[in-house]
Amino acid sequence: MTDHRALSKGELILKRFGIDSPEQIDLEAIAFDLGAKVRYRKIDGSEARIVGNGASAIITVNENHKPTRQRFSIAHELGHWVERHGKGGFVCTKEDISPQNDAAKSAEAIANGFASQLILPSYLFDSIAAGMPITLDSADKIRMDFKAGLTTTALKLVKGTGKTAAIVCHGLQGRQWFALSPGWPEYLRLAAELNYETEAFELLYAADKRGKTTLRQEAASRWISGRQGQELKVRSQSVKLADGVVLSVIAVT
Repeated sequence: MTDHRALSKGELILKRFGIDSPEQIDLEAIAFDLGAKVRYRKIDGSEARIVGNGASAIITVNENHKPTRQRFSIAHELGHWVERHGKGGFVCTKEDISPQNDAAKSAEAIANGFASQLILPSYLFDSIAAGMPITLDSADKIRMDFKAGLTTTALKLVKGTGKTAAIVCHGLQGRQWFALSPGWPEYLRLAAELNYETEAFELLYAADKRGKTTLRQEAASRWISGRQGQELKVRSQSVKLADGVVLSVIAVT
């Protein structure tokens, strides 16, 4: 089937390079072609930054972060460079690059969208993800091909499905951010608080709990508020990330 979807700016760049498989996505080479040199340094108070002058720029990425996080930071800064946000420079914190900015119409949200398409281009991602269940296990398998982070991959998986699914992140102070699939009905509302009966709750509050839970089916009322939550079932899976927050993916069955 022919894909008639308009390609994003990130995808157009990849197409120009003739990239037709995930392992070919060399972000440093792409940055160089766009006039930006990537370097790795210790950075206090920020994830990455870009400083440009005319046709050239330097992207500095925190050397202490893991490779998948560094890749997203590079792609994020390239988003600023391509869009010419801030003209000569941009400094991005963890909050700027966080998925919680995706719903906004800000420069950071635009850079995040560009980064997602540069690392996980839909013209490659969609065919790989086709037919896979909307779970963290699926996101884990896909991210290995693209050398992407679990959160970024799971977010794209949820946003690209026609099923009723959601991804939500909780910290000790409560819900940090969430995203719904395009087919999520307006009448369904995610619960504002994390239910104590979920494995996500145990992961979050038990200091000795780590890793990813097994996929389970449970009452939707643990995740969805209102009467509809009493009538439905969901498949859920959660993981505790390095910074202590818990990421969960749910799909209505």
